[in-house]
Amino acid sequence: LHSDPLKLKSYLDSLGLKVSELDAAYPMSCPEGQYRGIGYTIRTIQFAKAIGCPCVDTTDGGRKPEGYTDQEVMVLMKQYYRVVLDWAQRYDMIINVESHGPYTTDPDTMEQILSFYDSPYLRMNFDTGNTFIAGQDPVKFLRRFRDKVSHCHIKDVSEELAEAVRGGQTGIASSVVSIGEGVNAENIAGCIELLKEIGFDGVLSIECEAAPGKIEQSIEWLRKEIAR
Repeated sequence: LHSDPLKLKSYLDSLGLKVSELDAAYPMSCPEGQYRGIGYTIRTIQFAKAIGCPCVDTTDGGRKPEGYTDQEVMVLMKQYYRVVLDWAQRYDMIINVESHGPYTTDPDTMEQILSFYDSPYLRMNFDTGNTFIAGQDPVKFLRRFRDKVSHCHIKDVSEELAEAVRGGQTGIASSVVSIGEGVNAENIAGCIELLKEIGFDGVLSIECEAAPGKIEQSIEWLRKEIAR
């Protein structure tokens, strides 16, 4: 974020590439989010605007902060979004809340967060892999927030990883298997059907390790599911 966004935009334009979302995921659920996360997110909004990116991604931390009740954490997060959404409105920037940590992968808490403010700029980045790893049903989760979703991270999950950590963790960085190859494939297919039903016209961002062939396999599988 300390580099020149216009230089980056020129490079991306030369490749014919567009950025769908920038990650400003400094944990807004931790106390440091008030004096570090807010400034980090504001700079991300400015950077995103400069490169023509329409969305900024935000989320909570991987663990609940020690010494804070859930109610106190919700107060912290509400203040975070109060400041961030003020900037988002001026910059015409969507602020997505990603399902990733203990608060955002809990559908009841996610609903509270998305209800903090009645703003068209407060939306959701739905992640198929994180909701599954957290022990949720990705299709049911998406259905509950179908009117809020503006961007999607598509992640499958290997059988080994699911057996080891499902229900004990809330997020994974990427899939070690190609999309459609893991135990979350059926859920992803169901989510795609639901997105088609609601006329979703946003981005499906593949989060898969770039091992030889895995990206190509993922794209092929996704295109077939979308075309059904």
